[in-house]
Amino acid sequence: MDTLARSPLAVVGVGLDLAITAWNEGAERQLGFSRQEAMGRSIAELLPSPDGAESWRRLLDEDSGEQRLRHARSDGRDVAIAWVHHRVLDARGDAAGVVCIGRDVTAEIEASRLHAEHQHILRALVDNLDVIVWACDASGVFTYFDGKSLAAAGLKPGQLVGLSTFDIYKEHETVGLRTALRGEPLHNIMEVGGKPIENWFVPVRSEGGEVSSVVGITLDLSESRRAERELRERLAIIERQQQVIRQLSTPILQVWKGVLALPMIGVVDSARTAEVMDSLLQAVVRTGARYALLDLTGVEAVDTKTASYLVDLVRAIRLLGAEGIITGIRPSVAQTIVSLGIDLAEITTLSDLQAGLKHCIGGALRSASRAD
Repeated sequence: MDTLARSPLAVVGVGLDLAITAWNEGAERQLGFSRQEAMGRSIAELLPSPDGAESWRRLLDEDSGEQRLRHARSDGRDVAIAWVHHRVLDARGDAAGVVCIGRDVTAEIEASRLHAEHQHILRALVDNLDVIVWACDASGVFTYFDGKSLAAAGLKPGQLVGLSTFDIYKEHETVGLRTALRGEPLHNIMEVGGKPIENWFVPVRSEGGEVSSVVGITLDLSESRRAERELRERLAIIERQQQVIRQLSTPILQVWKGVLALPMIGVVDSARTAEVMDSLLQAVVRTGARYALLDLTGVEAVDTKTASYLVDLVRAIRLLGAEGIITGIRPSVAQTIVSLGIDLAEITTLSDLQAGLKHCIGGALRSASRAD
């Protein structure tokens, strides 16, 4: 009995009336109550169970297997104890009491709960993500092989378990696994069987620090690569469409021999003005134009940088030997130009496109008459 008293296990003796008759040091450590606090008290009161006193009273009727009960320690913390018991019989063979031996399984239950949770998480990932999850032992033999992407690869869960990776795949395809078996985690993208795949290789170490296995995740990139190509193609189409829209929104028209007109419509920003400048200057050189009309009738507003660009455009036209003319300036655009202090004294500005055309055509006719 002295051995039981010093046992790391909780040893609790109970009489027919469920009063505690023995309470060792192990019980004190696991349950928090001292021997003085426990002796003589009802075990159903000190360590209540979901069924009340009935759970403890059943122990007097027969020897049974392990039962796990949760109890509140003296400090209020919850503890799970796995109890086994043996009835104490008198000389006639009748039950005189019971000895309960318990061990703290709180950590064990929590570990089991976490393990189950991890299994549920793994199952959720394996069943719902387009990946293959696998594991190999230290010799490269598959110990786990599962994942939603297996079907697309023509494989079944567990199909490669027991087979060596090095026997199945080519040497250059096992570089990642060999690296992980040396203890270095690795992430790479490669091609296997003509398919692009992304791999994660995670070495798992034993308690001694040696690599005992490798856990891997394989992602088939075929679908994402296809989607990426489609996206690039769509972006290219959008870019071409935008280019067409820009060209349509700023058409350069040859309205008379030697006369170009560029009606601008909508929002005019710095980027669009830079494109217009390049296109118009090239058209002036290509056609040998003497006049270039820049019509702003359809432009409600411009920012300060754009207003400077427009004036610079007219000056650049002049450098090419042609006359740049601005028509249809709206009040809001005029205010922006004035607020910048831009001098338009050297630039011809007319009220509308019609006036601009008359000016240019008249000038062209006069030049033709002088030439004759």
